[in-house]
Amino acid sequence: MNSALLLLEIQNDYFPNGRISLEKSLDACARAQAALRAYREMNQPVIHVQHISTLPDAASLLPCTKGADFYSSVAPVKGETVIKKHYPNSFKDTGLLNHLIKNKINHLVICGMMTHMAVDATVRAAYDLGFACTVLHDACAARQLEFNHTIIPAINVHYAFLAALQPTYANVMSSEEFLQRTGARIPLAETA
Repeated sequence: MNSALLLLEIQNDYFPNGRISLEKSLDACARAQAALRAYREMNQPVIHVQHISTLPDAASLLPCTKGADFYSSVAPVKGETVIKKHYPNSFKDTGLLNHLIKNKINHLVICGMMTHMAVDATVRAAYDLGFACTVLHDACAARQLEFNHTIIPAINVHYAFLAALQPTYANVMSSEEFLQRTGARIPLAETA
């Protein structure tokens, strides 16, 4: 299986002091950083997906703002692919599908922000397009939601969306389990 690491929207606005801070975004980023380091060490493809809002009333991820920039510890380096998107689904109106086909990638290891939006939408689209997906659950983050005047805690949102993805749409595992399976020599403690 030809695999690529897909880092979704790990951008400044999702972190403390950002415009839409997510619960445990720093922890999730540290786990994503460990996966990123492993992929770089193995010289495997890495794809960074950046959301740029085009909605006129958007409050976050605005074009040409620091909030839309990639978080520094997982920022792209030379040779890594960057896909810009405007919708939760990373395939919609982007070159992601063509890039994956051109590079014969058929397995995506996915982490990033937000579990209930970009992660969910992208995994489901990838599955429908025939890709195998692995989601690193502790390398993703969500925020609390509200429905019918009821607050749904971020951890419940996170777990519910991951539970809905597994097992049909994705294999969901921890970053530690994933790193052990790949044989990477990147201890998670180094990411702090």
